[in-house]
Amino acid sequence: MQTSNRLLDDLAKVANGAVSTLVGVKDEIEALVRQRVDKLLADADLVSREEFEVVKAMVTEARTEQEHLLRRLAAMEKAAIKPRRRAAKSKSTTKTKSAK
Repeated sequence: MQTSNRLLDDLAKVANGAVSTLVGVKDEIEALVRQRVDKLLADADLVSREEFEVVKAMVTEARTEQEHLLRRLAAMEKAAIKPRRRAAKSKSTTKTKSAK
């Protein structure tokens, strides 16, 4: 009985050592993969979240300004058309009055 207990104890120690070794190997592999992914991302020339947010805010502001300028331009064009129509009407009225 004693020998089988010693044998089982030795097998348990070997299994425990193997598990510890495998956990260490797993941690090493994870660290290497993480380093490779970090290097790939660094080499990919991606923008940071902060830079993205700044550009997004600039685009939003530019879009708002563009819409404002388009409304202003439309109002100016509308105001410019009205005097021309009045001038054209007054010329045609003047011509008909002078022809009489």
